[in-house]
Parts: sequence; C-alpha cells; structure tokens
Amino acid sequence: MLKASTFQFIKDLKANNNKEWFDTNRKIYQIAKDDFLTQVQALITGLEGFDPEISIAKLDPKKCIFRINRDTRFSTDKSPYKTNMGAWFSAGAKGVQKAGYYFHVEDGGCFLAGGLYMPETEALKKIRQEIHYNHKDLLAILNEKSFKQFFPKALDTENMLKKAPQGYKEDNPAIDLLKLKSFTASHSFGEEKLLDAGFDAFAKEVFASMYPLIKFLNQSFD
Repeated sequence: MLKASTFQFIKDLKANNNKEWFDTNRKIYQIAKDDFLTQVQALITGLEGFDPEISIAKLDPKKCIFRINRDTRFSTDKSPYKTNMGAWFSAGAKGVQKAGYYFHVEDGGCFLAGGLYMPETEALKKIRQEIHYNHKDLLAILNEKSFKQFFPKALDTENMLKKAPQGYKEDNPAIDLLKLKSFTASHSFGEEKLLDAGFDAFAKEVFASMYPLIKFLNQSFD
C-alpha cells in the first residue's frame, strides 16, 4: 500500500503547483517518489503472477513511472507539475504499440486501467481486423463475470466514431467495437482503498480481470 504521507504530498502539490514550493519541498517529493516506486514494484510482482509477457520482460519500476514535470509548450495551462503520479506496465519496448496496464494516483481521481489508448493508425487497423474476425471472443471477455465486476461499462467509448470506419459497414455485427478509437477499461477507487493494507491484492485482482483483454489486443500484433 502507499503511505499516507505520499498521498498528502500529492494533495499539497495540487494546492501549491509552483516551482518555489516544489524546490522547498524537493526532499519530501523524493521520499514520496521512492514510496511510489516501492508500490509500483509491488504491482509489477502481482502482474508477473498471471501475465507471462510481463514476467519475461522484467520491468524496471523506474522506467514505468511518468515524470512529475508537465510539458507546457503547447498548453495554455502553464502549471509546472502534474498533480498525480502514474505508472504504465507493458511488455512492449519503448515506442512499440502494445496493450498494458496503468496505475493512477490523484486526489479525487485514483484508478487502475488497462488496454491501449488511441493506438496509431497501423496498430488500429490491426486491432480492428482482429475484432472483425474474432469479435465473439472479445464479447465473451467483456461479458465475463470477473471483468464486469470491475468494469460494468466495459470499454471506454469517449473517442468512438459516429460512422463505420473505412473498410467496414454499419451492418457489421461488431460495428460498435469497430468504431472505437481506444480500447481501454478503467476502475476508480477511493483514497481509503489506496492506503489499505490489502491494496496490492486488490490491484492484482483488478489487473488479472483485464488480462484476457490485454492478451486479445496484443494478439492483433502477432
């Protein structure tokens, strides 16, 4: 589980998102970062228990986490720091399109997620082809009791196309899945869950329930 002091740092940063405050509290940030890395390693260990590709990849927790600094070059929001901590777990090398798992810690917005967000054009074509031929397998995964327990809305539909993608027709039995531009599922939870001693087991259960989805998406690239 994460330490309460780490989550408190995230809250404090949200209220004091400026370089002066961050520099003054840099040692506290480093302690929080180290604690987050410990939590990330625990999640990797859990993933290795059921995902053989993650086990083979031997993920480095330091390479899984995201930088705290924001890229403000093209944003009207010039706040220098992210007010969350996040980590991405995937067996794919850097820059390789491959589905994986995501851990997000934020005041009022903690969640565990997985899949592939906004894949590039060629990867998207491969996923749609896989869905076209094996949509019944994907539907079975989304309707599995263990999956629906954590993801009752199945896949996120925020970036769904209004019309059938090129090469497919509206009467395709998998049209609703083919219209998706992202293939992700997420489960939100409260601060109390994050700070509970049973969090590692909880996170492993959530991630394990989405493993069939990760496997389905990644077989598109085989």
